[in-house]
Amino acid sequence: MSRRYAGGRIVIYPQYIDSTRTRSEGRRLNKNDAVPKPTIEEIFEASRSLGLEPFIEDSRYPRDWVSYDKRIIVLKKYPKLKLLKLIALKIKEFRKHRVT
Repeated sequence: MSRRYAGGRIVIYPQYIDSTRTRSEGRRLNKNDAVPKPTIEEIFEASRSLGLEPFIEDSRYPRDWVSYDKRIIVLKKYPKLKLLKLIALKIKEFRKHRVT
């Protein structure tokens, strides 16, 4: 992580909350809390609605360095695991309202 993010920012890759991935592939949440195939836009909107001041960066996920992807940098208002759960919950809410 770059020095400009030090002390107050957290890096979030979509793989962290993707329920279709295994723990060894990078999923950080249990399957019940995670969401299937979250997009970077969904994570951005969920982070913004939580007041985390997100911004998107081009980057490769270290465990899957072949594919080029993006990551989101957010304010560290809570511990990382709690932030991931809150973001996944918001995405589930967005998807629920989008379908109905």
